Amino acid sequence: MTEPQAFQDIAENLAFLDDWEDRLNYLIELGQALPPLDEAEKTAENKVKGCVSNVWLASSIAQLDGKAVLSFRGQSDAIITKGLVAVLLALYSGRPAQDIAATDAIVWFQKLRLSEHLGMQRSNGLVAMVNRIRTEAKALS
Repeated sequence: MTEPQAFQDIAENLAFLDDWEDRLNYLIELGQALPPLDEAEKTAENKVKGCVSNVWLASSIAQLDGKAVLSFRGQSDAIITKGLVAVLLALYSGRPAQDIAATDAIVWFQKLRLSEHLGMQRSNGLVAMVNRIRTEAKALS
């Protein structure tokens, strides 16, 4: 299965950045480019448990060719975490639930060399976000 173009673009851009500081700045830029989450979506239900910073993930479901397709919106109050959210949205949003459930973002973060410089708290938060998204997708697939 082919990853979404938005995610492929991020992967290509990261491939050009060898220095961790440059990669970190790129993550921050991705987070800054996220559209703001509506205040009404910053609910306890949308808040990701297991993240030290505040992270909210909101989703919507559409049907396409008889398949449930999930779209995600997200926000964080931490600038680096917000960038991680942006990468996850690029990987998962707009895809059939079955594809989302089968895609492990942690593996992709390792391939992109994004996870190697994340501290324990951010790594745990990333796992919590991925688990939240995949659990929602598995319930629909």
